[in-house]
Amino acid sequence: MNSKPFSKLIAQATALTRRGSLTEATQAIQRALHLSRKTQAAPAEPADDVIVLDGLLREVETPTAPPKTSPEPASFDELPFATPQGPRHYKLFLPAGLGDRRAPLVVMLHGCSQDPDDFAAGTRMNQFAQARGFRVLYPAQAQRSNAYKCWNWFRPGDQRRDAGEPALLAAITRQVMQTHAVDPDRIYVAGLSAGGAMSAILAREYPDLFAAAGVHSGLAQGAANDVSSAFNVMKNGPSAVLAAPSASPVPMIVFHGDQDGTVHPRNGEHLVAGHAASDASPGSAEGGRSYVRTTYRDTAGRPIAEHWLVHGSGHAWSGGSEEGSYTDPQGPDATHEMLRFFGEHKRRSN
Repeated sequence: MNSKPFSKLIAQATALTRRGSLTEATQAIQRALHLSRKTQAAPAEPADDVIVLDGLLREVETPTAPPKTSPEPASFDELPFATPQGPRHYKLFLPAGLGDRRAPLVVMLHGCSQDPDDFAAGTRMNQFAQARGFRVLYPAQAQRSNAYKCWNWFRPGDQRRDAGEPALLAAITRQVMQTHAVDPDRIYVAGLSAGGAMSAILAREYPDLFAAAGVHSGLAQGAANDVSSAFNVMKNGPSAVLAAPSASPVPMIVFHGDQDGTVHPRNGEHLVAGHAASDASPGSAEGGRSYVRTTYRDTAGRPIAEHWLVHGSGHAWSGGSEEGSYTDPQGPDATHEMLRFFGEHKRRSN
């Protein structure tokens, strides 16, 4: 074998290796080996000008592409929130593959005797969130604050901005905004029963935070001011002397069953009483219950509120799953319709 070309290639590989050019060094070694095989000559003693590279072939590796990483899996974790009265907790659903991308946030407020897990299962909100790519926040009511885990929508101290439970829920929402990439113009709140009533309060007291609200089987802000008046308005509907509320400062979608024996259906009507109705459309869920959907529009003709009265449905989340409590699988899908409504609205500029 002619050792001159071979020696030059090996010397070149050595210099490239010292400079850190491993790819080019590998190529030079491969050319030298190819030349050695081509001559079919027996190995000769190295000439004086050949530099022997001890272990070079073991140290030089062909560069490979970085391994592909799998998308982040979905998570549904319980997290703490510090208050002067002790820690409160909430659960946060993060869909798979969303990462740090900015996305909408839906705040879900459970009803009495429920918790975030039960409410998530019944509404199927996490499945919808995964499909649509947004985050879901489920604050948990502490039993020390209400024995039945109801949000205290009926107490005057919990009906005002920067006080009581509205302030707590706004603070938890802002904490999630600080720790995750939330679109500040697309934050929504929805709830069932006592959670629906608290959603209506948040919509009125924090229009700078929430872009729209969904109230299912709930009541209007100020409909009661203690436990006694709460049971009365739940059973009989708003008092005749209670003035109709002004239109909600944020868009609102309301669901209520006309056979609700826990919260009278007139409470749902009272929530949208400040708007002028524009049209009512009857419909029917596929293989399920019939309903009337009334749409309300602002002076510019834009949809600003919806009221869904579901015939034959009781005190239950319409279209929900039997895996959770207080659900009516036969009704039109309230989760789907609320998210569709939310998608039509962004936070209004001040």
